[in-house]
Amino acid sequence: MRQQAAAGAGHWDILFETQDESEWRARIHRLRESDERIDWTAVRMDTSRGRLAQPTTYRLSVFVANTTADADE
Repeated sequence: MRQQAAAGAGHWDILFETQDESEWRARIHRLRESDERIDWTAVRMDTSRGRLAQPTTYRLSVFVANTTADADE
């Protein structure tokens, strides 16, 4: 999956984003328990560390491979 992403064979869709670490942890926990549609090998978890001007942001994204229609464009 990471090789496809590196090769440009798709894109990352954001599933959710928050600046609340408790919400982040709870949402990940609920998704892992209940959402069988998510391929966890195709998931990227990003944490952008904040500073004084910007708070820390947590983002969960899933890789979506290009379809043959996408590749023709």
